[in-house]
Amino acid sequence: MAAGAASLLLAACSESPPAFKGIDITGADYATGFSLTDHNGQKRTLDDFKGKVVVIFFGFTQCPDVCPTSMTEMAEAKRLLGPDGDRFQGLFISVDPERDTPEVMKQYVTQFDPSFLALYAAPGELEAVAKSFKVYYKKVEGKTPTSYTMDHSAGSYVYDTTGRIRLYNRYNSGAQSLADDVRLLLKG
Repeated sequence: MAAGAASLLLAACSESPPAFKGIDITGADYATGFSLTDHNGQKRTLDDFKGKVVVIFFGFTQCPDVCPTSMTEMAEAKRLLGPDGDRFQGLFISVDPERDTPEVMKQYVTQFDPSFLALYAAPGELEAVAKSFKVYYKKVEGKTPTSYTMDHSAGSYVYDTTGRIRLYNRYNSGAQSLADDVRLLLKG
């Protein structure tokens, strides 16, 4: 009897948390939500996506490399999920509200996946949103007033189906890694 009880205790202790490929930030006190307008003019919060795993990336549409790479990985991860891809929501928050109008952002995100949404924060609002996500961004002047670029953080935030922040996914981690993490989150 004592051996049976010991076996049960050992079995309970050996159950480990999911082996995420992204950085587990469950319980973080940042990146906990937003209230922004999407490229269709609809106000959005995390509550709008209950039942889906949400992946948020901060970037800008004129980015030459990091942003399209990250958005392509997001779209490929959704594709790798097969039928579960319907429970994946990609969100893009622009750090360049000066050039990234809702129309420009809609064209940009939907070329990666038609279900992805771009979220717009007005310049004054963007600072507060970026701070709440611990996202860095800075305008870097170019040769002309319109040829500037943006330096910015390059990871993405992953939320479970209840809207809780769970993971930080580093830039260029790969679509398969993201898809694997999303699968784990979809299992609950």
